[in-house]
Amino acid sequence: MQNLFKDFFYFTRGEKRGILMLIAAICIVFLTGYLISAWQRRDQISPNDRAIQATAQQEYEEFIASLEEKEQSDEKQYTSYKQKKEESIPIILTSFNPNTADSITFRHLGLPAWMTKNILHYRAKGGKFRKTEDFKKIYGMTEDQYSVLSPYIHIPPEDTVRHTPQLYITETVPVENIKYKTGTILDLNRADTTELKKIPGIGSGIARLIVGYRQRLGGFYQIEQLKDINLDTRQLQAWFSIDPTNVHRINLNRTGVDRLRSHPYINFYQAKAIVEYRKKKGSLTSLKPFSLYEEFTKADLDRISHYICFE
Repeated sequence: MQNLFKDFFYFTRGEKRGILMLIAAICIVFLTGYLISAWQRRDQISPNDRAIQATAQQEYEEFIASLEEKEQSDEKQYTSYKQKKEESIPIILTSFNPNTADSITFRHLGLPAWMTKNILHYRAKGGKFRKTEDFKKIYGMTEDQYSVLSPYIHIPPEDTVRHTPQLYITETVPVENIKYKTGTILDLNRADTTELKKIPGIGSGIARLIVGYRQRLGGFYQIEQLKDINLDTRQLQAWFSIDPTNVHRINLNRTGVDRLRSHPYINFYQAKAIVEYRKKKGSLTSLKPFSLYEEFTKADLDRISHYICFE
């Protein structure tokens, strides 16, 4: 066996020399190809070109980074401005007469500035809302907006009547000088500023004060609440009645902190306590749990009870 392998791998001196030369030739071919390829790459891109390309690439990356940083900064500034602008006008849903409400009232009802301008322009041209459905015709009013606001629209009976033109010129008396006779009684939750000014002792300023505070409250449940705005109820009590069904109530199981704190009888800490309790304990069914909270007094809970519901 050993002789067989020895005979098989036996080479003459000439054969050995030929094998060595073949191996050397193969190595030279591979080494030559590698050197030629490296030399070509070197010729194609010079060191100067590489430096220029590296500088250009760095400048491009810095430019892109600066653009991204500026976009992020602009986006943050826009978001901050938008949030501040939205927070500056809290939403207060309350009863309103679209024929007499001012621009601030419409903005607090959640209407954008351009839509408020449309409403005021419509009124300035002699337009009048005679029924609730007329408010839906305002340009830009959506179905969702109308469905939210329609329950709060109050149009006095005199606004629903179409007046025919007078054929004869008569002497006119300024509205401010026309006063109701003793014994006249108005619903404090429905009277607008024009009607309020007809009560002896009430001028334009007090009338606007009453209507503005009524909108913030959501309606009065007793005449004594006028003391909150420093009015003497002894003189006014004989002129007003109150329909408690006209009081707008806030759903404590759905309303957030911002809406709650906008009510004159609920401060920030009370609003936060209500929302936190709701998150931890679930839906509320009464105000009884808050009688143990230091944020609420018995008088606070009694006043708030007239303006909340749990449905």
